[in-house]
Amino acid sequence: MSATMTPYRSELPVTRDSFAQLALAEFTKLRTVRGWIAGLIIGALLIFGIGFLSAAGSHQGCRTPDGRICASQIPLIGPNGQAVTDSFYFVHQQLTGDGSITTRVTSVGEQVMRADAGGNPDDPSSWQSGVVPWAKAGLMVKLNTTQGSPYVAIMATASHGVRMQYNFTHDVAGSATVVTKATPRWLRLTRSGNSVTGYESADGTAWVKVGAATLAGPPSSVQAGMFVASPDHTVTTNIVVGTSTEGGPAKATATFDDVNLQSQSPGTWQGTRIGGGGIGALPPFTQSGGIFTITGSGDVGPIGSDGGDDNTISGSLIGVFVGLMAMVVIGALFITAEYRRGLIRTTLTASPRRGRVLAAKAVVLGGVVFVLGFAVSAFTMWFVDRQRRNNGTYIVRASSLTEIRVLVGTAALLAVSSILAIAVGTIVRRSATAVAAVIALMILPYILAVSSVGAMQWLLRVTPTAGFAVQQTLHRYPQVDGTYIASAGYYPLSASQGFGVLLGWTAVALGLATFLLRRRDA
Repeated sequence: MSATMTPYRSELPVTRDSFAQLALAEFTKLRTVRGWIAGLIIGALLIFGIGFLSAAGSHQGCRTPDGRICASQIPLIGPNGQAVTDSFYFVHQQLTGDGSITTRVTSVGEQVMRADAGGNPDDPSSWQSGVVPWAKAGLMVKLNTTQGSPYVAIMATASHGVRMQYNFTHDVAGSATVVTKATPRWLRLTRSGNSVTGYESADGTAWVKVGAATLAGPPSSVQAGMFVASPDHTVTTNIVVGTSTEGGPAKATATFDDVNLQSQSPGTWQGTRIGGGGIGALPPFTQSGGIFTITGSGDVGPIGSDGGDDNTISGSLIGVFVGLMAMVVIGALFITAEYRRGLIRTTLTASPRRGRVLAAKAVVLGGVVFVLGFAVSAFTMWFVDRQRRNNGTYIVRASSLTEIRVLVGTAALLAVSSILAIAVGTIVRRSATAVAAVIALMILPYILAVSSVGAMQWLLRVTPTAGFAVQQTLHRYPQVDGTYIASAGYYPLSASQGFGVLLGWTAVALGLATFLLRRRDA
């Protein structure tokens, strides 16, 4: 009698490996290779360490006896929470209740201090003719003469025509007329309750509305009059690495006539240097036969980019630029190491659906880098900002949403850059080539753009470098001339647009990598 052997059959159903199982396998590879973990840690330490070293060298050297930051180190904050400058010469009267002020601007002359003048503003030979595009002269209704208080103004500018500006950040363009003796311009501001409306005219008869603004909660009496300001003149030139900016003080002198103030309680004209908005000891204001000649310097508007991003929250994350390179190296090695050791055959045999293998690698590494990037960015921003404040640097706080956007955006920038490296590594199948290619795509355009103010700025729009815009907290205001370049913390695209460009490059690279992975032998 013979026994019959029954073959063993597993009671578990035969199924394909799920994506979760595949992702778990890739995560196991990542966490078990000490070199990759070390690389991720090094990248995080670079982000923190460079930020810390930058903060350690940021001593301002100005403290009050009780340890507070000197007032000179703290920027003026306007009604909208924006850091502003408010320095000009103001010839004004009290405007009570509803009313208006009208004048004709007959000339605006500009002068800049000579580079070899020795800094003496009272010496006429220290000055020479020069054009400062945003030199301005016109009418203003201001809540009071305190720096940073709300205002509405309509003005003639040196190179930008007639403008209506209010509360520092708002700018409305009027006609393109440049005021000269041959082409004077009439200006008018009319107050009705909280609303102030600006008008301009070529002849004082036919008026054109330029815009309207609201002065939130003004008292019954405000200050109304004529003002003159001229920002410092600057000349920016390209050098071998970066840019060079030279300049100095400037002043504008404007002539007004036919001044008519309609107010319930008219008074006398008085001149005030708001924020020291005058240069030299000579009186910047004269009145003769109804003609006012006013000289002023300074500016009224938001602070532009010339100060860089040293006093912004994104300035704490300066190390991300270097830490990103470490993430790129890990991204490239995460796929090319399998090609170098021949393990890619085992991986593709275990999971024949090759596109899913690439997707699993991208999800795993991208997820790990995002979590790590967010954690180190949040800690770095908190610690480095505190260090900078302790050293006397005033940090302009952004809104909570902006801070969250910078942190999440920075983490996403690092994650997507590592995924881009995976895709490029799949395409070229060599670590050094992949790392060099991604760095050339992301780092080289930044260097070229910084070294040229205008010629190479387009690189920040079309290359993956555009993704750095997620860290941007500076805003470009049309009424402020400044060096708007990446080294000053400014990018030409918005955060979402810049990140979209990086995503586009990564999507194309992943698509090509998937195609080649399916077509080529392992």
